[in-house]
Amino acid sequence: MAELFKDLYNKTYIELLCKELSLYVNEKEFTCKVFNESWSQLELKSRMRHISTILGEFLPKEYEKAIDILKSVFSKMPSSMGLENMIFQDFVEVHGLEYFEKSMEALEYFTKSSSSEFAVRRFIIKYPQKSMEQMQLWATSNDLHVRRLASEGCRPRLPWAVAIPQFKKNPQKVLEILDTLKDDESEYVRKSVANNLNDISKDNPELVKEITKEWLGQNEKRDKLLKHGCRTLLKKSDSKVLELFGFSRVKNITIDNFKITENVEKDRSLEFSFCICAQENLGKLRIEYAITFVRQNNKLSKKVFKISEGNCNSKRKQVSKKYSFRPISTRKYYRGKHKLEIIVNGEYILEEEFFYM
Repeated sequence: MAELFKDLYNKTYIELLCKELSLYVNEKEFTCKVFNESWSQLELKSRMRHISTILGEFLPKEYEKAIDILKSVFSKMPSSMGLENMIFQDFVEVHGLEYFEKSMEALEYFTKSSSSEFAVRRFIIKYPQKSMEQMQLWATSNDLHVRRLASEGCRPRLPWAVAIPQFKKNPQKVLEILDTLKDDESEYVRKSVANNLNDISKDNPELVKEITKEWLGQNEKRDKLLKHGCRTLLKKSDSKVLELFGFSRVKNITIDNFKITENVEKDRSLEFSFCICAQENLGKLRIEYAITFVRQNNKLSKKVFKISEGNCNSKRKQVSKKYSFRPISTRKYYRGKHKLEIIVNGEYILEEEFFYM
């Protein structure tokens, strides 16, 4: 079984941290406080906060002195421990909200090998004007990690992080950052821009459609960014977005020779196949399928998955697909009648029920 993220905070990591903090930390006492009676119940973010809070008990009470010590320690920690080392940024979030300039300097320093995307959000909420001015400066940094922070840190709905309500309502300041970074030389940065646009599309879909129309068609890299940024709208079969990316409704389309596993056994796969047919060449296709799952208490939940997309210069296209019902950490399956739907260029053209046993 794969190691859980929360277990990255283990005795080996705490021993290494104590070694680098030996002038300020009693290893036995610190370790005992970390691995207390509630430790096993804490998840990743809670463990991060637990450790950063305990650090505050051992380091000097003067925030500026504590940060200088942590910067020195951070420089000696393995860069491969990027996720674990986010306790340093969490310390800034917990103890540094009243020290804007010093905290911004620290977050910029830490983000170069361990992202500050979570910690900076509390500063944006408390100091929106000053923080976004700082983000604009970061957006022009020579360091790609700092530029990425400018985008990733102000995402309205960043997963695992506190949301930024003012940007869910009005993301204009965020869009100014994204405009600066939309043609960044780093794919790592551009992917963050795309994820930010996708966040914005969930609360302000029309705005993202306008931005996409304005930015589209200038270069291949930007078009790829925009498509990834519109993925939620594409999965919702938004006709305007589909048209922007060239996925027009296919005329007189039919499904032929459809086959499906009618009864899916536990931990096995749903298998289905079909042929897309039309009276003329199919052209540019985006082929998806949706499964409506049975959840607890007979509630239903639909999820859309992409099969393929591209040009088809013929009147027929054969498709086959499998979907595994093997349980994973983020999804549990329940016995009952499910529904499969086939979607072509946003149009739902077939639905069929099957039973998960």
